[in-house]
Amino acid sequence: MNKKISKLILGFSALTLLLVGSATAKVDGDIVTLGAAVSLTGKYSTNGKHTKNGYDLAVKRINENGGFKVKGKTYKIAVKYYDDESTPARAAQLAERLIKQDGIQFMLGPYSSGLTKAMAPVTENYKIPMIEANGASRSLFTKGYKYLFAILTSADQYLAGAVDLLAEKAKEEGRSLKTLKVAVAVENDPFSLDVRLGAVEKVNKYKMKLVLDEKLPKSLDDMAAILTKVRALKPDLLIVSGHAKGAATAARQIDQFRVYVPMVAMTHCDSAQIEQKYPVGAENILCAAQWHKKLTYSDDDNLFGDGNDYVDIFTREYGYSPPYQSAESSTAIQVYVDAFKRAGSFNPQKVRNAIAKTKLQSFYGNVKFNQYGQNIAKPMVLLQVINSEYNVVAPTKWASTPLIYPRPK
Repeated sequence: MNKKISKLILGFSALTLLLVGSATAKVDGDIVTLGAAVSLTGKYSTNGKHTKNGYDLAVKRINENGGFKVKGKTYKIAVKYYDDESTPARAAQLAERLIKQDGIQFMLGPYSSGLTKAMAPVTENYKIPMIEANGASRSLFTKGYKYLFAILTSADQYLAGAVDLLAEKAKEEGRSLKTLKVAVAVENDPFSLDVRLGAVEKVNKYKMKLVLDEKLPKSLDDMAAILTKVRALKPDLLIVSGHAKGAATAARQIDQFRVYVPMVAMTHCDSAQIEQKYPVGAENILCAAQWHKKLTYSDDDNLFGDGNDYVDIFTREYGYSPPYQSAESSTAIQVYVDAFKRAGSFNPQKVRNAIAKTKLQSFYGNVKFNQYGQNIAKPMVLLQVINSEYNVVAPTKWASTPLIYPRPK
């Protein structure tokens, strides 16, 4: 046989095997495999672990409960993981690999807005649904994506409520809002920049004074220079957003340098475990949260029950109380299963259409997507660290505990 013809035949056979593998890899017998690139190393590894644990716990519960049915046949769930190393370029590369080489047709999101931004164009290009639980940047929902769906509230809402709360307290005291001073220090990444945007919009709305507007150092391990300015400017509210590492640095150095601000609000307090690692610095800090166990949501599918049930189950499995990153990740799996059942199919387009029509309540909250893929059915809450425990203090109408304000010196 001619060598060129032989090579062509071998090449065609290999391509055929690749295509067949891609067509069937999403469902192998009774196993439906989802794909995920998650930060197991790098600067996001702490929350990457929380994300993976949330996915894995939901998978385990579903499978232990007998799986789920599509057109009378019972299926179970699996997740194929890769480590994205906390790097956007690597996340995009792995999304391509999961789809093209591993045949994955249903994706889970990574941790962080930056990595989700890197993966979204890939999944969109291949028309592969991606339900993501940890990418909150508002700009994710302005690109016209049709296959991206977010469980969580967008980043611009994270600490906007802290500015509302400051205004509310000032009105109670009879203070003019124009006299209030706000300081902002955030990481230079898509998520934190959106957190800043939402807070600054509120500051401008109330005509407060933005006296400090700075970026945290890239390493996120030293806020000394910023806190020196905060001490001199004496703001009424300090807003910090730098994921888990930034939250840990802020709580540690606010105590270390004895910096007093009447109200301090941060993101990622619970995932950084500031209440355990830095109990003095963390006390009375406000923490943005997508979810808290005391909220009264419960599962439509009875997978976990309510928030307290989820905490008990998670803690038994992993030995620590779940941050909201884990809770929203578990919910992403629940939304996929709900969509599979309603679609009655594993065709990606049909599943995508079913996801778009989701109306679900889980222990984490209500899920309903708008045309841009945002969950419009669930608000943010503010927690306050009181005696090293998190308590819901805002919005005031849903508070389980009265706000301590101003923070005692």
